[in-house]
Amino acid sequence: MLVEDNPQDVELTIEALSEHNLANNVVTVNDGVEALEYLNYEGRYKERKKGKPAVILLDIKMPRMDGIEVLEMIKGDPDLRMIPVVMLTSSREEPDLKRCYEMGVNAYVVKPVHFRDFFEAVRQLGVFWGVLNEIPGERCK
Repeated sequence: MLVEDNPQDVELTIEALSEHNLANNVVTVNDGVEALEYLNYEGRYKERKKGKPAVILLDIKMPRMDGIEVLEMIKGDPDLRMIPVVMLTSSREEPDLKRCYEMGVNAYVVKPVHFRDFFEAVRQLGVFWGVLNEIPGERCK
């Protein structure tokens, strides 16, 4: 699951994952409120297929509800807290980094500025969190 409001970053992320056959089940949402609706089967996601994402990629700077607030809601929910969450963000602010780890983020990755570096970072995230990493419980198919 990818939560990002920058269309260019969304396209690059999906392209990087697709290049290595990792984007088959990528769900993108535009903001934190929509992410929680998806995870909780609410709103337009009420009838979606049951299952949890293998990983959630969040950005700190999102409209309506920022990534830190979404992280807090996910890690505070017993049904969602085991889903790995990666903060993929442009923020290099130490307080953001510290707060995310205090709330249980599984990884904090600062988006590389250069296209190739960004592409490679996303590819590595996809391989690790989508293929290599194992989490307890049912995984989204």
